[in-house]
Amino acid sequence: MKNICVYLGSNPGNRAEYKESVLRLGDVLVQNNIDLVYGGSKIGLMGELSNQVLKKNGKVTGVMPKNLFPESVVNNQLTKLFYVEDMHERKKKMADLSDGFIALPGGIGTFEELFEILSWAQLGIHKKPIGLLNLEGFFDPVITLLQNTIKEGFMKESNLKLLLVSSNPAELISMMKAYVPPVMEQKWNDLKI
Repeated sequence: MKNICVYLGSNPGNRAEYKESVLRLGDVLVQNNIDLVYGGSKIGLMGELSNQVLKKNGKVTGVMPKNLFPESVVNNQLTKLFYVEDMHERKKKMADLSDGFIALPGGIGTFEELFEILSWAQLGIHKKPIGLLNLEGFFDPVITLLQNTIKEGFMKESNLKLLLVSSNPAELISMMKAYVPPVMEQKWNDLKI
C-alpha cells in the first residue's frame, strides 16, 4: 500500500482530540511509507494532516477543483497538486491515485466521499480497503445507520465487511494492509441469478 486517500473535514471540529488523532495518523502514514492523497486544502483537519505528513518528510498529493474554492484555501506546499475541472473529476482522480481510503470526522463532503467509495466497492468497481477512523465515536451513528439498512432489507450483511473500523490510526493501517476483499452476497433480493 503506497498511497491512501483520506477524506476529512475542512473545519477543525469542536474537540482537540480530532486534531491530536489526525497528527498521529500523519505520523503513522509516514512511518509506514504511505503517501497521502487528499483534497488539497490547508485549513481544518485537512490542513493539519497534510502539514503533519510534510513536516515528517512524507509525500502529499492534493486534488483541487478549479475555481470552486478561494485560492487562499489551497495548500501550495504539497509534493504534488492537481487542478481538475469539478468535484466529480476530483473524486475520480483521488480514487485513481490511491490504494485505499480512510474517512475521518468531517461534514457533508466527507460523508458523500465515503458513501460513494463504499458504493463503488459494493458494485465491484474497486477492491481497495476502506477505513473509518472512528475518533471519539464520531461514526457510531453511521455504523448504526448501516446496521439498520441491513435490518430493513436494503443492504446485505456482507457490505459491512467492506468497512474497516478502528479508533487507533496504527491499528487501522494494519487492518488495511491485511485487507482481503470480502465475498459479496447477491445485491438484489428480487433478482434470481
